[in-house]
Amino acid sequence: MLRYNLTYITVPPTGMQQALAGIEQWLKSSPLKGVFLACWVAEIGELSRILLVHGYDVIADIPADREAILYSDNPLGIGSLIVSMETDAYTPLKGLPDILPGAAGPIFEVRTYKLKPGGLTPTLDAWTNAVGPRSAYSQLLSFMYAVGGEIPRIVHIWPYKSLDERLAIRAKTVAEKVWPPVGAPPHLASMRSEIFVPASFSPVN
Repeated sequence: MLRYNLTYITVPPTGMQQALAGIEQWLKSSPLKGVFLACWVAEIGELSRILLVHGYDVIADIPADREAILYSDNPLGIGSLIVSMETDAYTPLKGLPDILPGAAGPIFEVRTYKLKPGGLTPTLDAWTNAVGPRSAYSQLLSFMYAVGGEIPRIVHIWPYKSLDERLAIRAKTVAEKVWPPVGAPPHLASMRSEIFVPASFSPVN
């Protein structure tokens, strides 16, 4: 089972194309131990943001890679363009398949929920019961919970063919009482939804 590291980079509004070119070149020569899985660009939500996803078989490799970026004199190959950067490690829900390269989107909804204290275990239980029925309607790319930074916090990623497909599927699952997971909403403290689209070189696209 892979673990994941998610890195959010904010760049100047006029610097996106230059940033993507720099990241692509950096990834080609990057000594990181993690497997590069995705580079997505924010389309709806907080803009001028890039999301990088790396997968890890060895948990100890995550802090090693993060330190390599931290101590670099040109982080991600775009040091002069970075307005802000945040990175956190995540553990996926047991039983889910690993994120693998391939066509899945091109629309990726990334939902980040902060939970109330003590809310992680009942949320994991609720999702374990609900993921199977919900996945009959559309793919869940991953559900994961943060093991650093602000906790408890979960992230789930849903790929869609279009925004219209997203709206239709979400409406249908709610109407048919498949979603949200029974027992999960009382543990929510806040919710954020962002729409990303893949960069041309993103393995998951």
